[in-house]
Amino acid sequence: MKPDFGQDLSLVHLILNASIPVQIVMALLLAASLMSWWYIFIKLFALKRAMRITERFEREFWGGGDINAMYQRISAERDAAGEMERIFEAGFREFMKLRRQAGVSINVVIDGTRRAMRATYQRELDGLESHLAFLATVGSVSPYVGLFGTVWGIMIAFMGLSSVAQATLAQVAPGIAEALIATAMGLFAAIPAVIGYNRYTHDIDRLANRMESFMEEFSNILQRQATKPA
Repeated sequence: MKPDFGQDLSLVHLILNASIPVQIVMALLLAASLMSWWYIFIKLFALKRAMRITERFEREFWGGGDINAMYQRISAERDAAGEMERIFEAGFREFMKLRRQAGVSINVVIDGTRRAMRATYQRELDGLESHLAFLATVGSVSPYVGLFGTVWGIMIAFMGLSSVAQATLAQVAPGIAEALIATAMGLFAAIPAVIGYNRYTHDIDRLANRMESFMEEFSNILQRQATKPA
C-alpha cells in the first residue's frame, strides 16, 4: 500500500514543521527575495525615466536649441532634471565661471569644464548603480544559503532514522521534502536577482556611453565657441 502523503507533505505543513535552522534559512531567503523584487521594480522605473529624459534632452540639444535657455531651465528645476541634463548644467556653469575670469587660457577653461562634467557624471553613475550590488549579492549567495538549509534538513531527517528499526520512504520523505524547499526558495530568490542585475547593468552601460560621448562632444562645442573671434 502506498503511503498517504496528502496533507503531511503540503507546502505550508512542511514549512511550519521544518526545523528551526531551516525555517530561519527560509525566512532569510523570503526577505531577500522580497527586497530584490522591490529594488528590481524601483530600478526599472528609474532607468525608464532616465532613458526617456535623456532622449528628450538629446533631441532638444542637437535640434539646435538655445544653450543658454536650456541652461536656465535645467538650473531652475535641477532636482527634476535627468542625468545628462545635470552633466550639461555643471559643465556649462563651470565654463561660464571660468570665462569670466581674466587671464584664464582656453585650455584651462576647457579642462575645468571637463572636470566639472566628469565629477557630475560619476555622481550620476553612482546613483544609477545603486542597489545593483544587493541584487548581485542575492543572486550569488541565495543558492548557497538554500543549499545550507537543504543539507541541514536532510541531515536531521537521516539522524531521525537512527532510532527506527526499519526505515521507510514515508518516514524520511517529509524531512527531505522540507529540505528541498530551502533549495527551491534559494533559486527563487537568486534567478530574478541575476536577471535584473544583468539587464540593468547593460542598460546603465548604454546610458554611461551616451553620457561620455555627450561630454566629449559638448567640450568640443564649447572649445570652438571659446576660440571664436569676438
